[in-house]
Amino acid sequence: MKSILITGGCGFIGANFVRLAIEQLPAARIVNLDKLTYAGNPENLAGLENHPRYRFVKGDICDASLVGRLFAEEGFDCVVHFAAESHVDRSIEGPAEFISTNILGTFTLLEAARKAWKGTVPLKGQSPRFLHVSTDEVYGSLGETGYFTETTPYDPRSPYSASKASSDHLVSAYHHTYGLPVLITNCSNNYGPYQFPEKLIPLIINNALNGKDLPVYGDGKNVRDWLYVVDHCTAILKVLGNGRIGETYNVGGNSEKQNIEVVQTICDILDEKSGLLSSGQPRRSLIRFVKDRAGHDRRYAIDASKISDELGWQPSLAFDEGIRRTIDWYLENSDWISAVLDGSYHTYYQKMYGER
Repeated sequence: MKSILITGGCGFIGANFVRLAIEQLPAARIVNLDKLTYAGNPENLAGLENHPRYRFVKGDICDASLVGRLFAEEGFDCVVHFAAESHVDRSIEGPAEFISTNILGTFTLLEAARKAWKGTVPLKGQSPRFLHVSTDEVYGSLGETGYFTETTPYDPRSPYSASKASSDHLVSAYHHTYGLPVLITNCSNNYGPYQFPEKLIPLIINNALNGKDLPVYGDGKNVRDWLYVVDHCTAILKVLGNGRIGETYNVGGNSEKQNIEVVQTICDILDEKSGLLSSGQPRRSLIRFVKDRAGHDRRYAIDASKISDELGWQPSLAFDEGIRRTIDWYLENSDWISAVLDGSYHTYYQKMYGER
């Protein structure tokens, strides 16, 4: 891999991946294409602005002329596609942006890659690669038992997961129809540094630190498999380097937790590290159960045996250690979280959860 296009590299997972790629791929040039929507923050990559192997381009993945021009300028032999609208609540409130970015944006990138790589003769053991980063939410909801595998039928339940399912199918179709050298990863819930504070873990950390209500949907017993973001990024590097073209790899953290367990764990760790609330109460007293999200999937759980067996990848952090690292990062970077909580986010937050 000599020249890599990373889309959405200023977002949560993308920024962590850019940093890892700069470190782990010393011969590769990294071009980061990001629209800088509310969740894309260039400060996530502070310190890389003048790196000789890094280029940032502000732009939309739906802009075919821009994407085509970048392929011509940079001669990409690899695409890692993170850019997506990803918040389920936002997809319920306004699905149009999800259709545009997640489906049409992926189509635009696939077309650019197809045109640029058409007629390319792979060298021995080498070929261009288009890696599409997706989610376990495309599979729908599990009962109390069972796991998602790479052959689980798709059954998306929200506009977000439906848009990601559509993009997965497009990527797969471009492989079968045009021979495009694609790879797909479907990951479980990520957490860690630089995550925008609309998602559960950074939302709870921020609210708990500031004595605000901790909103928990329904009865709080929805189960997710939690994956530390750097572990996810190492998995992507494994798939990128050694994955079989045309294949899908599920990436999970082997850390199933109920949402209420996650919230309570954060409360207890913050009480330990920062002391009780000014009222003398523990932070668990801030938990408020709110009306459940429409179409809220009950349980996700990933069977990651394929990536383990074929590529030797395993998550390195259990949730108990990963969540402590995450909390420590947010405690040490309080200025970061304050900076991203701008007016538009406060308006959205107030609408969705209320501020009492």
